[in-house]
Amino acid sequence: MTDIQPLKITLPPLQITLNDGQQVSLQWLPQSPLTESSQHPEPPQPPLPDGWKKWVAANKFLHQSDDALIECMVKNGIDVKLAIEEVTNLANQPYFQAAEEVLQKLEKLESILQIKNQLAALGSNYHSIPRIPFLSKDEFLDQYYSQNKPVILTGIMKNWEAMELWTPDYLKENYGNVSIQVQGNRNSDPNYEINLEQHRKTMLFADYIDWVVRAGETNDYYMVANNNTLNREEMQGLFQDMEVFPEYLDPAQKVGKTFFWFGSAGTVTPLHHDTINIFLAQVSGRKLIKMISPEQTPFIYNNIGVFSPIDPANPDYNRYPLYRNIRSIDVILHPGEVIFLPVGWWHYVKALEMSISVSFINFKFPNDYDWKNPSSVNSY
Repeated sequence: MTDIQPLKITLPPLQITLNDGQQVSLQWLPQSPLTESSQHPEPPQPPLPDGWKKWVAANKFLHQSDDALIECMVKNGIDVKLAIEEVTNLANQPYFQAAEEVLQKLEKLESILQIKNQLAALGSNYHSIPRIPFLSKDEFLDQYYSQNKPVILTGIMKNWEAMELWTPDYLKENYGNVSIQVQGNRNSDPNYEINLEQHRKTMLFADYIDWVVRAGETNDYYMVANNNTLNREEMQGLFQDMEVFPEYLDPAQKVGKTFFWFGSAGTVTPLHHDTINIFLAQVSGRKLIKMISPEQTPFIYNNIGVFSPIDPANPDYNRYPLYRNIRSIDVILHPGEVIFLPVGWWHYVKALEMSISVSFINFKFPNDYDWKNPSSVNSY
């Protein structure tokens, strides 16, 4: 007959023994001394900051390799285990999967834009903007406005008395007491257009004119975007010195849809696109305009509203490598010329001399569009 072995149950720090006589005995087990690590356990790893999570997701959407992402995170002080866990598990998250489905549809639209740009590049006029003395209303509508193509009209400002009258002295004598809105200290902020309200100042037009004349080449002061200078009752006399192009524009809608620009050499309007069609008429001085077609938007890094962070005069290809694909059309706008800036075309403008311009948006044709723009700068 086989001996019945006692039943032993170990529940540290006790060992319970039940023998065949149903007797229970308790025994304290020897305890190993506490190690230093058990006395002072490591603190829990802090969670990955949201900014890094956004960065990982954005770069996964850009098809960066997992190894490259993990290496970058570790170099920037992220724990290697935390980095591996975040990068490798992200694709299993339902939010990421839903965003990826949306991204695939956007990439399809981007591929169509790039194909259209490749086809357009085959044309003989792809790298230039035509200069034409005059177009009829129907010619302009059929060949340029409806086709979203820029054109420079060289002969439609011949009736403008402003071409002779609008000197700094004339403007100061007739309109110097009018208060205007300007941007100041632009050189201190690379995002001065985005942060327009932080730079807005009110000053007498005479003081601003004196500043422009004295300043020489600078980008530190300029009239605010979409300024209402020509809406002022005191400035209405300026309309007497110009003709509002009745062939293409509605003169009855000129107030509130006409804008006056006066600034020094060196004034820059950074890379952006407008949400409507625009005529820009050059009264004095020359302007350099870099034009980029809407089909090239995927290479622009449009991060907020209608703006790009890239300086076309000195692009940072290390930070914005896709910009290498951009093919801009560079033109010099001379006094007496009007350029048609089609809706959605990216452009950068720099005054080469002290400059006066007038822009118009009161076309006889529909000029209202539904835009979807990025709303905030990424935090990663």
